[in-house]
Amino acid sequence: MAVVMMAASITSQAQLKREYSKQETASPVFSTTASPDIPTSVTFAGEKVSFDRLDMAERLDRELTGIIYGQTTTELCFKRANRYFPALAKILKDQGVPLDFLYLAVTESSMDYNAYSSAKAAGTWQLLAGTARDYGLEVSDEVDERFDPEKSTVAACKYLKAAYKKYGHWPTVAASYNAGMQRLSNELSKQKVDNSFDLYLVQETSRYVFRIIAYKLLMESPKRYGYRFSRKHLYQPISYTTVDVTGPVASWIDWAKGKGITYAQLREANPWIRSTKLTNAAGKTYKVRIPKQSDLYRSKRSFTVYNKDWVVD
Repeated sequence: MAVVMMAASITSQAQLKREYSKQETASPVFSTTASPDIPTSVTFAGEKVSFDRLDMAERLDRELTGIIYGQTTTELCFKRANRYFPALAKILKDQGVPLDFLYLAVTESSMDYNAYSSAKAAGTWQLLAGTARDYGLEVSDEVDERFDPEKSTVAACKYLKAAYKKYGHWPTVAASYNAGMQRLSNELSKQKVDNSFDLYLVQETSRYVFRIIAYKLLMESPKRYGYRFSRKHLYQPISYTTVDVTGPVASWIDWAKGKGITYAQLREANPWIRSTKLTNAAGKTYKVRIPKQSDLYRSKRSFTVYNKDWVVD
């Protein structure tokens, strides 16, 4: 009996060996993936950042790999950026801030102007209420200009320029956007270094600038990393007419209807509106945008591309 069982066991093992051999030579079951090459250096905001140092290369590799294979969010970043980058890029240029800081906005919010974090940071640039007020934005129950992509960009530029005046190094400026200037300055002094790349920081801040640079690499050369879009895939900028509102609004719902749009379209065009009414006791002037109707329908509009390298057609 024992001899028979042993013979059966040997036969079984031989069969398994043959099966494994077949599997090893067959086509792979899963899609082939590729690890991204890490460049020896990258220019960020006009400043050369070397990735020769092992820790620098590995930190960039972590972020670039995560972004490339986090496909759902990454594709949405491209689609939304096509809508918002043209206006935001103009503001950065006018404000004297390098265009590479567009990728900071991508890192902060995935270009979702309605983003709201557990830390109560809001909008495209994820501004805290106190910081937003410090840089000229209104934040209240009825009006929150952190959700206005263009006004919040101006506020973010003010912060970035103040930080550059302090540090004189744009990558360190980017790190301060996550950590705060006071905390970053304290760490630079305590650790006796002069830029954020040499700091030991909490994970979130330590990874932050590398994530921004990873988005820059991907969004400047998406085809290299397997991302290809048609023009029709990308969300399009929308044109508006502007109406000045200088008094109270009893009902934004009725106001929108009087302008020939829905309340939902009003809120989409003016995300800073946070209530169905506007008290406006101070008589402040609010510029309310009314979307151009032809821009709201795919059949009636042309399709533009912010970066020609994003598309294949």
